[in-house]
Amino acid sequence: MHHHHSHVLQLDIQGTPQAWISLEHAALHVATDSVAWVDGEGPIIALHGASRVNLFDVVPAFSKGKLFRRDRMTCAYCAQRFGERELQCEHIVPESRGGRWTWMNLVTACGVCNGRKADRTPEEAGMPLVYLPYVPSRFEDFLLEGRHIRTDVHEWLAARLPKGSRLS
Repeated sequence: MHHHHSHVLQLDIQGTPQAWISLEHAALHVATDSVAWVDGEGPIIALHGASRVNLFDVVPAFSKGKLFRRDRMTCAYCAQRFGERELQCEHIVPESRGGRWTWMNLVTACGVCNGRKADRTPEEAGMPLVYLPYVPSRFEDFLLEGRHIRTDVHEWLAARLPKGSRLS
């Protein structure tokens, strides 16, 4: 069960999203003077100190829900929108032929198209992709993850999306 107590977006000093944290966790950061600045009436806090890793080098963790939201619940072959239950993760290069489980080799497909494409590449199946896969940026990942984001946090993240993002 995924509880949505984690309403505060924690950033590093450069303003890069690091994690969704709980209000208690945020209060702790405030109490220990680790907060550099606060944005959006408090749902966004930035912490002092540089991040140990460059978060932009970290590929966002893959999940089926995030894939479907990245692709706007739209089948990559017939271009129709579906409910989450009718959608499947589709390997562009089939797994049986070494296709990997990565953001760049996965698109959203409906059951019918997925069955029709079967163990073939889009070229072999004569089923061109109607959109291309991409690796979500750090900002997009946080939008894809949090469905119950406060409007102000959503706007803050959306304002920082890369040009051409499908989420903007």
